[in-house]
Amino acid sequence: MNFFTERLRLEAPIFQAPMAGAQGHALAAEVCEAGGLGAIPAAALSLEALDAELNALRAETKRPFNVNFFAHHPPSPDAEELRAWHAALAPYYKEFSLDPGTIPKGPGRMPFNADAVAVLKKYRPAAVSFHFGLPESALLDQVKSLGCLVLSSATTADEALWLERHGADAIIAQGAEAGGHRGMFLTEDLHSQIGLMALLPQITAAVKLPIVAAGGIADVSGIRAARALGASAVQIGTSYLACPESTISALYRATLASPNARFTALTNLFSGRPARGIMNRLMRELGPMCASAPRFPLATNAIAPLRVAAEAKGDTGFSPLWAGQNAALAKMRPARELTRYFIDSWHSS
Repeated sequence: MNFFTERLRLEAPIFQAPMAGAQGHALAAEVCEAGGLGAIPAAALSLEALDAELNALRAETKRPFNVNFFAHHPPSPDAEELRAWHAALAPYYKEFSLDPGTIPKGPGRMPFNADAVAVLKKYRPAAVSFHFGLPESALLDQVKSLGCLVLSSATTADEALWLERHGADAIIAQGAEAGGHRGMFLTEDLHSQIGLMALLPQITAAVKLPIVAAGGIADVSGIRAARALGASAVQIGTSYLACPESTISALYRATLASPNARFTALTNLFSGRPARGIMNRLMRELGPMCASAPRFPLATNAIAPLRVAAEAKGDTGFSPLWAGQNAALAKMRPARELTRYFIDSWHSS
């Protein structure tokens, strides 16, 4: 018996990683229909857009799905911090003939809140997952009252223990190989971030909750290794980026299919938090981890005009190309077919 297949009524415990800005309901629906757990990333969506995505997903599948939120604490903008960041980017603004006055203002991505709970009440997803810890207990209790399984990412054993104590039902063990944002929330020390094969045994020894393995899993060998080290499910992201149902740009897709996809690094340049992406010009010239980058999510606003201007010229040098360390294994195939491959791999492992 498997906790996740029983609780979520899945054919196999194959989770599609929620990938903000890279997918929508079309990809999630195909994963669900194949028998896995599709996911809707809510972090970059307004409440109206989230409602529209969930409504569209419900129209395409009646199967269980996951909705993912960020649980960060938005910082107050600091004028000096932003000035330093804008100064670091000034040469690029000049290169693309951009006016620094066009830099958008605002808080950026908002964390999970009571308004998001109201949207969830309409759809009652089988699972709700969080990145960067958990929301406050009153909000978490409301989510649980809807019957949702609550998951959150842990990048260390200490984070897994914290999540167990604070109400998570299951833990996503996020290895350092994983693409996109690190789920770290108890520390900012990147030296604490270790690979999945080292992380899994530490977390399974520390907590009693069921564990989802995430990071670098792209084939049957990765699934087999995760199971051998105690995982009850696997979460896969980068492989789904190559699916035709993902919403990444043609430029992003071409980079993912190129030899450059072998070279990734953790960077704070695009959002202010460490996230793994394919190396590009900005990462090379400023360094992947830049002291001038303001706190998450305030770095994003000044990057946005550069990204738009560069991509208009066919250049991904200022684009966040989130991808895991096994990005080179991502092959173009429909999401339903890819999910069936992973389901078959789970059963044969």
